Amino acid sequence: MSKTATAPKSKSAKASIRPLGAKVIVQRDEAEDRTESGLYLPEKAKDKPRSGLVTAVGPGRLSEDTGERIAPNVKKGDKVLFTSYAGTEIKLEGVDLLIMDEDDILAVID
Repeated sequence: MSKTATAPKSKSAKASIRPLGAKVIVQRDEAEDRTESGLYLPEKAKDKPRSGLVTAVGPGRLSEDTGERIAPNVKKGDKVLFTSYAGTEIKLEGVDLLIMDEDDILAVID
């Protein structure tokens, strides 16, 4: 069930990243550049979105009792909501990604 995330923007080298255990790789949604009333926001005033698209999922965590893998609740392509300070930010071939624990994901958006 392990999927590999590939950076979509680069045309030269193909870099990929494969999460381990119960880790998930998420591409954060773009920050809004305008308010609901139509005012443009400067870069510093923009909040980082707490939603994004799952680009890769690890094989799941190991059960402490039986030692068997517990499949993750999310899959590649799911749109998710996560906690404010979730994950570690990385940049892979010009694409900003988050590596986070599955536990940091609050919900899947249908």
